[in-house]
Amino acid sequence: MKRVDTLLTRTERGPGSPSDIAPVLHQTATFRAVDDASFIEMASTPRHSGYYTRDGNPTVAEAEGLIAALEGAESCLLTASGMGAMSTAVLGLVRQGDHVVAQRSHYMGTTQLMSEVLPRFGVEVTVVDQTDSQAIAGAATSKTRLIVVETPANPLLTLTDLANVVEVAKRHNALTLCDNTIGTPINQQPIRIGIDLVMHSATKFLGGHHDLMAGCIVGSRKLIDQLWREHTVFGSVADPFAAWLLLRGLRTLALRVQRQNETALQLARFLEKHPSISRVHYPGLASHPQHALACRQMAGGFGGLLSFELAGGFAAGNRFINSLQLPARAVSFGGFESLATQPAAMWSGTIGDAAAAAAGIAPGLVRFAVGLEHPDDLLEDLGRSLGDS
Repeated sequence: MKRVDTLLTRTERGPGSPSDIAPVLHQTATFRAVDDASFIEMASTPRHSGYYTRDGNPTVAEAEGLIAALEGAESCLLTASGMGAMSTAVLGLVRQGDHVVAQRSHYMGTTQLMSEVLPRFGVEVTVVDQTDSQAIAGAATSKTRLIVVETPANPLLTLTDLANVVEVAKRHNALTLCDNTIGTPINQQPIRIGIDLVMHSATKFLGGHHDLMAGCIVGSRKLIDQLWREHTVFGSVADPFAAWLLLRGLRTLALRVQRQNETALQLARFLEKHPSISRVHYPGLASHPQHALACRQMAGGFGGLLSFELAGGFAAGNRFINSLQLPARAVSFGGFESLATQPAAMWSGTIGDAAAAAAGIAPGLVRFAVGLEHPDDLLEDLGRSLGDS
């Protein structure tokens, strides 16, 4: 098996590009059939990459193949966004009367899917503290169809013990779905632990350049083919140009994530010692309550996202971000430029103040997405913005 760095640079060439080094962009909605027989063959073949782009596309298929190999999975389905992937996976697997176990700390779009959308369709959802293995086990029942987890979770970087989730799911004949966006396949590969399906917001680390929207679901060929049928109805179709940009971004994924891992750990250690910071959330710190689990589960590194709480609350967090010179105040993460934002402002406007507080979003919390700037420049910027001379 190729090492990941080599895998990312040497992929199977897609149709029509046998001699091209860079992938060919098939920016077309539909494809010409040469005769009736070929049209019938195209129309009757699931996921045909030369029939209609909602069903499949050569550029999209090339990106799917690379991501599947990266995650150690049989198959991949590319979607138009991360929430397109999450919604397709969940809605494609559950039905009225089913039960879903979800964790308390999820990306806010996933939280809305669990709390507002699924109950409308007669699907019961039990939300548990993902740090409590017994709570996950206790929530599962004979009606549990799916266990949905995210690790590390946005924005407090709490972890979920994936081996425990797999064990619980097997006892109840349930499926498992893990959001691996923050972890990245460089740092952890949930499918190798036994998770059934993994999804990503490919907008983040996989793309890496703040210039595309995409999502993906990876897993067994049987499950992905099942979800593809739902996907063609839901219509969360990845644009070929976004897939082409994603292929470009994936080439440098290992290098980018390694640098972001290293810089994030340096920043977390600096912030942990700063008197203006009351708490730092980063699984690479020995002080993180789940650091031992992180060392077992995240073999490649601890990620390029961290969050920390300023002692002065929301106003202090706002002043801090306003003082930063390098990071942009913007949502998202995983790209080449560092970004900083206040989750309290983001979460309250989307899921409400009460739900944000219940999720542990402190007023002075700052989420810092590490980019590719030199770590010394970021450290200087952080120190100056915190009032250091």
